[in-house]
Amino acid sequence: MQKLYGAPGFGSAIVEIMFALAGESYQLVNVEGFDQPGPSRDILKKVNPLCQVPTLVREDGIVLTESAAIALTLLDENPQLAPLSGTPQRQEFYRLLIWMVANVYATLTYGDYPERWVKQAPAELTQSTDRYRESLYLWLETQAGEGPYWFGERISLLDAYLPVIVCWRPRAAWFQQHTPKIAAMANNVRQRAELTRIIAANDL
Repeated sequence: MQKLYGAPGFGSAIVEIMFALAGESYQLVNVEGFDQPGPSRDILKKVNPLCQVPTLVREDGIVLTESAAIALTLLDENPQLAPLSGTPQRQEFYRLLIWMVANVYATLTYGDYPERWVKQAPAELTQSTDRYRESLYLWLETQAGEGPYWFGERISLLDAYLPVIVCWRPRAAWFQQHTPKIAAMANNVRQRAELTRIIAANDL
């Protein structure tokens, strides 16, 4: 069985949601605390020297990292989890999937661990990346439709990101006030029966 290395509330929760939507079986290897020296980091480092989650070890031994890469691999086997190929909506799916990991994730990489990157005023780095992330989400709100999911009535792998990102800074109350469409879609995903265990386990 494929193994997913992750930690509650981290980006691995996104992949757990994707797997549940696709009906894919997996074994979760909990490496909570991986972001600090210790046993969990040592376990993760054996399969991913960059010590990042999610890290997926497929049944054939191939290691996949990056949630977007895992999403696209899942999509090959579950084409129903994205808009139809050849449509403008499918192009938008690709664009926003890559936009999410290229833009939002970068702010978290630097803002969550500022002391790794700057010796002076690390709090300023966190504050500046937090502000920039808020501007990204404000832009994303302008791209959203009326739901209930990002592409209307049918859920896609892109929707797997929403209930997780609204739990990250700037947190749920900010999303409800400033990006109500994103907040509503995140809640719709959260309410799906097949996700109950994952939502609870990741405190989403």
